[in-house]
Amino acid sequence: MDFEKKNNIYKTIMIIIVTALVTFLITAVVMDNYYFKTENGLTKRLLTTETNNIDTKIQLIREYLDNSYLGEITDEEKLSEYAVKGYVAGLGDEYTEYLTKEEYEELMVDVNGNYVGIGIYMTQDRYNNILVLLPIKGSPAEEAGIKTGDIITKVDGEDCASMDDLSLVANKVKGEEGTTVNLEILRGNEVLNKTIERKTVEINPIESEILENNIGYIQILSFDEGCSQKFENKLDELLQKNIKSLIIDLRDNGGGLVTEAVSISDLFIPKDKTIMIEIDKEKEEETKAKTDAKVQDNFNITILANENSASASEIFIGALKANGIAKVVGTKTFGKGVMQEIVPVSSGGALKLTIEEFRMPNGDVINKKGIEPDVLVEDNEETEVDEQLQKAIELLVNIQ
Repeated sequence: MDFEKKNNIYKTIMIIIVTALVTFLITAVVMDNYYFKTENGLTKRLLTTETNNIDTKIQLIREYLDNSYLGEITDEEKLSEYAVKGYVAGLGDEYTEYLTKEEYEELMVDVNGNYVGIGIYMTQDRYNNILVLLPIKGSPAEEAGIKTGDIITKVDGEDCASMDDLSLVANKVKGEEGTTVNLEILRGNEVLNKTIERKTVEINPIESEILENNIGYIQILSFDEGCSQKFENKLDELLQKNIKSLIIDLRDNGGGLVTEAVSISDLFIPKDKTIMIEIDKEKEEETKAKTDAKVQDNFNITILANENSASASEIFIGALKANGIAKVVGTKTFGKGVMQEIVPVSSGGALKLTIEEFRMPNGDVINKKGIEPDVLVEDNEETEVDEQLQKAIELLVNIQ
């Protein structure tokens, strides 16, 4: 009897275990179908899955798109590009971004100094207005009467307010050579419409002349590739004409290549003196002048700067100001004291990444602070007189 009783208990236990196992398997299959294959299940996974793994997050979203998105997913590459773009944007660094193949190609065109378009430098002000910094000399924009300070409100009828990125507006303005673009311009209280033909524009970043009292004048519009050699050529021409002093105009110069700014600084700063201090993730080091200066110590230089003088411009301004080589006239500079590295990737795009901070030779911080002028002069937009230039001339005349 004891054996039979024990045998019955054993059978009962086994039945319970088998029943539990079968129930578990059935539940697992049902939950798999619900949790992984139904819309409600996918929603629950999206809401409850906790992970910092980007691949897992994208996979969950992709599964939901496959099951629920009404349209068709036709461009896998575009989805991937925007996923990477958003991932990098999550750093919260305004100067670090992932560039698509098209954006990278456009950047390289701008840096190399030639592109097809209408020939304007643009920026986005604090109110998100698309502001014309400068029409390039001899460009279709200049010929059409576009002026510094104009606000572009529409491109081919599309409101710029609906485009929250300056690059989107720039892409609309650019296009194939021979085609036209219509711009709606706000100039003061006046609304203008300009239809402009796109052409290949050669950017000449260096302009020079001799002003009154034998003062040399050189304007650098941007630190594009090769501009240091062009600058040196212009400087040599002016020195051969025995100029007494020099004005270097960096107003509305938003920067460019750091190497070009350093090369131009090297023309004025004595050998082995500091041009800038560079700080990266691992070290801090000084960039020194490598050659003897082209001008003598008693040669007076004034730099014109404003709130749009940024980045590479601030390297040059900071180098000459801190070394006591030039006085700065105008308004405080923009305050972009960091530099980026462009890293091409296999997709054809590129990663533009902030890798270093640069400071003035005396250690003064530039980033988000800017460089204060030695002589503060505001430009009066209501007059045709260039008050800042006139002040620079006045200062140099008084020194001569």
